[in-house]
Amino acid sequence: MSSTQDVSPGEIIEIPDCPHCQKPVPFCICDSIEPIKSKLELLILQHPQEQDRALGTARVAAQHFANAQVKVGLSWPSLSKILGRTVDPARWAILYLGSAKVADYDTDLDILAIDRKGEAEMNQKSLLRDIEGVILLDGTWSQAKALWWRNAWMLKCQRVILGPAAPSLYGKLRREPRKDGLSTIEAAGMVLSALQKRPDIAATLNASFERMLARYREVQAEIPELAPKAKPKRDWRRRGKKK
Repeated sequence: MSSTQDVSPGEIIEIPDCPHCQKPVPFCICDSIEPIKSKLELLILQHPQEQDRALGTARVAAQHFANAQVKVGLSWPSLSKILGRTVDPARWAILYLGSAKVADYDTDLDILAIDRKGEAEMNQKSLLRDIEGVILLDGTWSQAKALWWRNAWMLKCQRVILGPAAPSLYGKLRREPRKDGLSTIEAAGMVLSALQKRPDIAATLNASFERMLARYREVQAEIPELAPKAKPKRDWRRRGKKK
């Protein structure tokens, strides 16, 4: 596949896409991806209209793990259908904030399990200790909401929310309306690190994210006609994720 970019009237540049991250090649950082071993699976469900490939992070995040995958679509009959094997959705955590904020709860936890009523679960440690996989929703705030409401089976999963100490590294490139609106790769790092007590996972994913943003800024500076203009405001991307 390739992308096209108008340079001047009547002139179009053909930009090949990376077959792995699906970004236009100038934005690709696949050659620096560091493999991470994780006992938890990672499933990223991407809304089909989430097409910000230059700044998206879903596929960059997934490339770090052998047991991770990205699925694009609006609805699926069940988690087992997605994975191609029988699984218990109750042993999968799904990150979806909705209107919930960790700051509204009496807790010092960075990741909080909540029930269908939005109330904090009583047995946080025991519930999260048995998690086998993590699901992230990749898209804008409204796209993540659409995925949540179109897939009733998600209610069978253990819903979690995050309370990051700092806002997303996107900064001015993509302003989030809420402090806890992270990129998919940041959210993946935070959840997988917390559940496995492995801060190295978040550190590695955040380092890749920083390299991706640095590459984006380089392309903007050196080949401005190839870099799409950053959008000043976006709906929140959970995602519970994305990229």
